[in-house]
Amino acid sequence: MLSRVVVVASAVVALALAGHSLIPSLGGFTPVLESLLPWMGVAVPLLLLLALLARSRAAALAALAPGLVWAAMFGSTLLAAPPGGPSDLAVGTVNVGVRNSASGEAVKAIAEGLDLLAAQELTPGGPAAKQLNKMFRYRYPVSTVGLWSRYPISETSPLDVGMGWPRALRAVVTTPKGKVTVYVMHLASARPGHTASRDASLAHARRLVDGDPSKRVLLLGDLNTATTDRGMRGLTPPLTDAQSVAGDGFGFTWPAEFPITRPDHILFRGMTATKAGVAPATGSDHRAAIASLRF
Repeated sequence: MLSRVVVVASAVVALALAGHSLIPSLGGFTPVLESLLPWMGVAVPLLLLLALLARSRAAALAALAPGLVWAAMFGSTLLAAPPGGPSDLAVGTVNVGVRNSASGEAVKAIAEGLDLLAAQELTPGGPAAKQLNKMFRYRYPVSTVGLWSRYPISETSPLDVGMGWPRALRAVVTTPKGKVTVYVMHLASARPGHTASRDASLAHARRLVDGDPSKRVLLLGDLNTATTDRGMRGLTPPLTDAQSVAGDGFGFTWPAEFPITRPDHILFRGMTATKAGVAPATGSDHRAAIASLRF
């Protein structure tokens, strides 16, 4: 009986990994499952242990099947090394946490060495904004999101990504190597069974990106969408995920104490990512995403 359970469970895990995109949304439950997709690999050692207890070679072989599927899907993520090389722009994005009294300390540590920093869940005039105003010459805050830059900011505009109020912005940053159009976004939240608002804001973000003729585009923010969530197919492509091509590992950012998924993203077009990673953010329930880019 135990051997049969292992075989069936192994088949279910392998099929869920390989065919997750074919599973219906089920009212928004499947995208949330996809957010945790890399963690399904934890099932493999448990299944092997049960196969060992069952003393079944067939069960052990069956337990290896989801392991092989997982390795094919995520092995390159764990083994990849950042391409490195010279970079022209160091950027970051962080959800500072609306109730974070230490947000000033958090952004100070993150912003060191960066050329651009996007922030979400800002309190206007709060500690994070005050600290960033001291560190960067140029800034453009809109409601609860903002962009701080070492280089001039122009062509600014607040954006409503389908939520009824501006929780995003667009700006053009003029660097010594040329201009880059920057979007900062905080999309609608997604919860099991409740992803419709998030999906609508993702679609709105895609329309903005598709309609932007800029040579270089950078999208920074808390998109409430994991890298493995089917919703990201609306943005990558046409944009490229810096963590996917230049990061070391999965780059999980939430929750900060023990990150299990990555809702915070640095997406780009018209540039090359040389390095990407994650930085701690004191007091926030998110960690920060950071990356270096070459024009």
